[in-house]
Amino acid sequence: MIRIILLGFAVLLGLSACGGVPQQSYTEGEQNLTVGTVQKEIHIGMSGAEVAAAMGSPNIVTTDKKRRETWIYDKISQQVRARRSGAYGTLILFSGSSETGSLDRSQRTLTVIIKFDENGLVRDFAYHTSRF
Repeated sequence: MIRIILLGFAVLLGLSACGGVPQQSYTEGEQNLTVGTVQKEIHIGMSGAEVAAAMGSPNIVTTDKKRRETWIYDKISQQVRARRSGAYGTLILFSGSSETGSLDRSQRTLTVIIKFDENGLVRDFAYHTSRF
């Protein structure tokens, strides 16, 4: 009978001795707007409706002295990656646990400036991207 009890404790200890949590990642504020989208979809002579269909609504719309519009897209994407690992052990009179972890963050920005002419067609565009 004592052998069965000790065997049961050994199995429980073996099953609960080490536990790990797989790497988890999520992204805040991620948008479908990318440099590739700008390079592929935007070109001189497009209408504002075509730009809006390709890129969505701009963050800022301004006009110059000639009443020509400028659309500005300013997107920020933050990625956070959390890693945890831990161990847990138990025996009738002894129990203990240990856990460690780390957090990695990265941020990307994309700014796109699209200038329209008097007829509402794209006359110029530029973009800037950074990652840190």
